[in-house]
This record gives sequence, C-alpha cells and structure tokens, in this order.
Amino acid sequence: MEIDGQNKSTDADFVILGFSTSESLQIIFFVLFLFMHLITLSGHMAIVVVTLVDLALYTPMYFFLRNLSFIEVCYTLVIVPQMLANFLARSKRVSLSACAAQMYFFIALGGAECFLLAVMAYDRYVAICNPLRYTVIMSRNVCIQLLVVACVSGFTISLGLTTLIFSLPFCGSHTINHFFCDIPPVLFLACSDTHANEVAVFLVCMMILLIPFLLILVSYVFITNSILRIKCTEGRKKAFSTCAAHLVVAVLHYGCAIFIYIRPKASYSLDNDKVVSLFYTNVTPMLYPMIYSLRNKEVKGALKRVWEKKFVSMET
Repeated sequence: MEIDGQNKSTDADFVILGFSTSESLQIIFFVLFLFMHLITLSGHMAIVVVTLVDLALYTPMYFFLRNLSFIEVCYTLVIVPQMLANFLARSKRVSLSACAAQMYFFIALGGAECFLLAVMAYDRYVAICNPLRYTVIMSRNVCIQLLVVACVSGFTISLGLTTLIFSLPFCGSHTINHFFCDIPPVLFLACSDTHANEVAVFLVCMMILLIPFLLILVSYVFITNSILRIKCTEGRKKAFSTCAAHLVVAVLHYGCAIFIYIRPKASYSLDNDKVVSLFYTNVTPMLYPMIYSLRNKEVKGALKRVWEKKFVSMET
C-alpha cells in the first residue's frame, strides 16, 4: 500500500498527470474548458433536437448529422468531465479498470465517428453524382444499416485494441503523462516489449483513420468534378456550401488523429501531443456545430423555426 498525504492507492492505480501548472492557472483552465464544454454540448444537442423536430430535415444527410452530433456528445463526455475534475482535484488517481473503460469508449466513439464521416461522404457522393437514384440508394433502411455498421465496427475494434493494451504488465511508473488514458502514454508505461502492440495500434489506426479518410478524399474528387459541371451558378454554390462543412470537419478530425497515432514511437513527444489532443477533444467538437449551421441555410432555417415556435407557444 502506498500513501501520498491522506490518499491511499494500490499499485494498480494510475495517476493522470494532466497539466503541471500553478493552482491559479488550474482554476482558470477549469473555467475556460467548462465554458467550452457547455458550448459544445449545447451546440450538438441543438442539432440533435432540431433534426428530430423539424420535418424538413428528415433526409439521409441530416439523419447522419444528428447521429454524428450524438456520438460527439458521448465522445466529449468520456474525456472532458474527468479532465475538468482533475483541474480541481488534489488526487488525480484513476483505477486500472476506469482507465481501460475510458480508453475503450474513447476509441469506440472516435472510431464510430470516423466511419460515420466516411458514410456521410458517400451520402453526398450519391446525392450529387447520382441524384435521380438518391432516394432509392439512400433509403431509410440503408441509412440505418450504414449507421449500425459504423458503430458496431468502432466498438468491436476498440474492444480488441483495449484488451490487447491492458493485457500488458505495468510494473514501473504509473503516472500517465496526459490528461486522459490515451493509447501512446499508456503504452509508454508498459514494462514489457510493446512492439506487437504498437503494430496492432498502427494497423487499427490505418483501418479507422487512413482508409476512411482516403475514401472521403476520393469521394470529393468525384463530387467536385460533378459540381463543376453544374451550369447554374446558384446550384454550384449550394452544392459547394453543403459539402464544404463536411469536408472541413473531416480534415480537422482526421488530421489531428493521424498526427497523434500514425507515426513512429520514437517521434512521440507526450507534452506536445497533449496540446494536440486538447485541440481535438475540446476545440474541434465545439467548432463542428458552428461549421455545420453557419454554412447550411436549411439548419439555420430550422433553428429559427424551432426558436420561433417555442416562443409563440410560450406567449400563448
């Protein structure tokens, strides 16, 4: 048994190092990231509610957008609350099982989001490149099946990878140089050969990150080619506006993740990686609702209708 002040833990406990700053800065960070977290949750929940309530948004594109926002809400809830608690907590210990659970849901939801972004690119490809058959190809049953495949794939892959990582012995330092139980900092703590695990992580990241991202890029080559052949200027602007939001989100999401996970272990810098991870777990999820709503007249129109309906009902 190890005693640190008044806190006790077994050797199975991990310690989340977080950000080594003064107590006053910890409080400032807590307030800042709490504010960002509330904006993130509000933005994504607004998209979920609006796409459920407004019948004009009962289309495949908004079906996928609604589920993407719901996944994003769950994704941030897995990471941010613990990070906020650690800003104020004196003891930053987390049990091995809690650390494994956080990693599992982080990878599962992140993987599901990666696959769903690829599905959304396919939806845009069919809508623009094959509009006459769009309603037939992207039927409700097909949309549900694609969503289920994306989610099941993410959760299944995560189960295998998390089990592989936490089957390693951790007999040295148990201090995780990060603000959550991410893959690279946990692997650094293993006291056995992790080469096989690193290969597995690389292959999984190829499957979750690179392949869907390449499919998105290929889809947008065809989409751009089709848009440029549209003779109507207004039609081209609408098509570009609809696709631009999804492409920006995809580049932000995949770009940060590829930087973190698909590179040699020797080039890791955990302190720098914490900053990048802070960006894609806190900043980009906050930006996604703004990107989708500001670039999309239908979403803005639906938000306005729901807002007006709410106040009209309150007045009556």
